[in-house]
Amino acid sequence: MQVHRLPALSDNYIFLLHDPERRIAAVIDPAEAIPVLHCLKELGATLVAIFNTHHHADHVGANTALLQRFPDAVVYGGAEDRGRIPGQQVFLHEGDRVSFGDRTAEVLFVPGHTRAHIAYYFSPNHPDEMGDLFCGDTLFAGGCGRLFEGTPTQMVSSLSKLRALPDTTRVWCAHEYTLKNLEFALSVDGNNADLQQRFVEVKSRPQPFRSNGSFYAGDRKAN
Repeated sequence: MQVHRLPALSDNYIFLLHDPERRIAAVIDPAEAIPVLHCLKELGATLVAIFNTHHHADHVGANTALLQRFPDAVVYGGAEDRGRIPGQQVFLHEGDRVSFGDRTAEVLFVPGHTRAHIAYYFSPNHPDEMGDLFCGDTLFAGGCGRLFEGTPTQMVSSLSKLRALPDTTRVWCAHEYTLKNLEFALSVDGNNADLQQRFVEVKSRPQPFRSNGSFYAGDRKAN
């Protein structure tokens, strides 16, 4: 399974999963249709699934447009989001499993950002491979999602659940908040040497989004 990271809106990422052998694709949290459609065209792939982590418009905004182009695609989301995700057909609970290509994901219930938020953890097929976590707005580099519907207690529990995943897990966060998160973290924990080092590393790199929201740097694909 290949993962393509597509920029969207002013600071979002859409993740497109590609099975090159079957020439099929799935998309996670499509905020906009155009980046997804362009990537599908480049890959020559057919969209077969939409995996949503929660109902916010910057994560489901392209569901309807993509279904118009690919009416057979199946839309997945959390059971508690019933009626809030456009086109949702599958209502997932903690511990459910979904498959794409040769990989299977476990569904994790991670409320906090919203009351219905879920995440998808694709475990590796072999011990020497990486797992892949698509966590929506629950976990970011250097921070976590804002609490809209959930409670601090729920968010701590959700983050603890994600922390328990194997160390060999790639975390695919839905927004590019890294620098701002680290700046805030240092404002409350300024003597933390690990935070200081991480901030210097991130600050020295080209930032993925310009001030006008356009994308100009950063990795787009991981095999």
